[in-house]
Amino acid sequence: MDDGKRLITSLFLIILLSLSSVEPTKKIPARNPCKRLVFFFHDILYNGKNAKNATSAIVGAPAWGNRTILAGQSHFGDVVVFDDPITLDNNLHSTPVGRAQGFYLYDKKDIFTSWLGFSFVFNSTEHKGSINFAGADPLMNKTRDISVIGGTGDFFMARGIATLTTDAFEGEVYFRLYVDIKLFECW
Repeated sequence: MDDGKRLITSLFLIILLSLSSVEPTKKIPARNPCKRLVFFFHDILYNGKNAKNATSAIVGAPAWGNRTILAGQSHFGDVVVFDDPITLDNNLHSTPVGRAQGFYLYDKKDIFTSWLGFSFVFNSTEHKGSINFAGADPLMNKTRDISVIGGTGDFFMARGIATLTTDAFEGEVYFRLYVDIKLFECW
């Protein structure tokens, strides 16, 4: 075979191989969760007068704030730890099925937003173990997604998304979150 035919054949094979390796653009199909759970958690912030009922407390505040009143309009710089009851319905006085334990910090000076790091800790007949969460919580959005980053016990190495919705709030002392958990990795 002469050089011209060899060159054309080589180019034809290269083009053919490159075209065969290109896949048409496919839309990634939506995955169904392997487990879905819905809970409510109730946060009662200590305000200097409610020590008996408080489930959270300000543990860090900016220089212009204090530990019994959230700082300014966006609460920027406040760090709050919590040990909140988790219930199956929106009634604070329902029997808790676990505890939400962790912290949130207000992380923007000009917008009302926070960052969360917490676990749902269970020790009941239905669930044992924990589900761990972390992520940004833009509080002014109706719903917010945070990552499920792991778990223990019944939720060993769980991964997924938790959609948070503020279900109720009373000033700066009480809020209730509706938490819709969709796990996409279940062991």
